[in-house]
Amino acid sequence: MTVYLFYLLSFIAILSALMVVFSRNPVYSVLYLIVTFFAIAGHYVLLNAQFLAAVHVIVYAGAIMVLFLYVIMMLNLNTYNEMQKANWLRFGAVVSGCLLMVVLVGSLKGAETMQPGAVHDANIGLVSNLGNVLFKEFLLPFEVSSLLFLAAMTGAVMLGKKSIRS
Repeated sequence: MTVYLFYLLSFIAILSALMVVFSRNPVYSVLYLIVTFFAIAGHYVLLNAQFLAAVHVIVYAGAIMVLFLYVIMMLNLNTYNEMQKANWLRFGAVVSGCLLMVVLVGSLKGAETMQPGAVHDANIGLVSNLGNVLFKEFLLPFEVSSLLFLAAMTGAVMLGKKSIRS
């Protein structure tokens, strides 16, 4: 059953990713990208990584895609205002895309493959196990990073604060 679900989610992810590229309307492209993110989150659930799936949906489909939609709406992209690219630029884009594909295939050539649904440890992606590891083994780095974030927020507030002169 999980194998069929894996193939269904893969088909949805690949189809919607292609629709992102080939869609003429930028708003539709963003919506297809959200569908792609949900399909990828489904893959995370199949791998028993529920926390990663939830964070993926919240961060990407929730926050970043909303920002993309706002930017697209603010830019008011129209096809009649778009400058036509030169043919040598299009050729360069195709060549660089093909070179990127060669690099990706070369880097994944020796990678191990995992069968869909074949999880070695059933509790590997659960939130409780992540919390136990985070707060038992990595408590000091976690607290140091929280202090660094607090210092960065304080610095951003101080830099953005308007100076009051009397």
